[in-house]
Amino acid sequence: MTGGTDFSVTFWGVRGSIACPGPDYSRYGGNTSCLEVRCGGQLLIFDAGTGLRPLGQRLVNDCGPEGLDFDIFLTHTHIDHIAGVPFFAPLFDKRNRIRFHAGHLEGGVDLHHVLCKFMSAPLFPVPPAIFAADCSFLDFECGETLTPRPGVTLKTAALNHPNGACGYRIEYGGRSICYLTDTEHVEGERDSRILRLAEGTDLIIYDSSYTDAEFPRYRGWGHSTWQEGVRLAEATGARLAIFHHDPSHDDAFMGQVAEQAEAARPGTVVAREGMTLSP
Repeated sequence: MTGGTDFSVTFWGVRGSIACPGPDYSRYGGNTSCLEVRCGGQLLIFDAGTGLRPLGQRLVNDCGPEGLDFDIFLTHTHIDHIAGVPFFAPLFDKRNRIRFHAGHLEGGVDLHHVLCKFMSAPLFPVPPAIFAADCSFLDFECGETLTPRPGVTLKTAALNHPNGACGYRIEYGGRSICYLTDTEHVEGERDSRILRLAEGTDLIIYDSSYTDAEFPRYRGWGHSTWQEGVRLAEATGARLAIFHHDPSHDDAFMGQVAEQAEAARPGTVVAREGMTLSP
């Protein structure tokens, strides 16, 4: 499903927890979270899961002699959301300028420290210092409003996830996209922070790891359900994209979810790798 190109989101990784290769995941995709958001000619990337690697290959192919200049915003730094960083080809080109952002870290820990710890022995052979690009690592507090590029506004809110996570509302050209993944709802209630962030938005990309029937087995794991996504979309009037598919949910399972979600709220889509949507 493809929208216009002035303001759009393309899914490069839609899976949660761990990448899932193989034929049972070929339709919806097996890479973990990574979104390419285009605001006019400006590029913002959200999350750096394993889907970041193929996005990086595409960006290298499109790169001109002046290099690339863009921002990467992380919801949080659990492994499935940063696993693509060491394999992101633009980081190894000195012409490029790349800014990493995170708003969930507390207790004096900063993003650069986390990525250095991730890329250190005995877990990884080389540190972030190997990157040739001009990289910066910027921390903010959830709840802040950011203006990373001309004409682009990011509103943020804390999400309900172990070790913290940050949700984003991207506003550009009078339209908006809410990216709300890795958050656990409270049954029978709507999260007031999420409602405020998503009020009047055009498109919600929502953590739909489980079904309502599965959810009781996973309380405390920091994830939600596609039915809760439908309830949130109904409360805000937004279109819903179901996202962060559990690794146990193969193509056949997700196909059933797509049918049920379309019946529950027409226009709802299940995010798949390569899909582009415009708000």
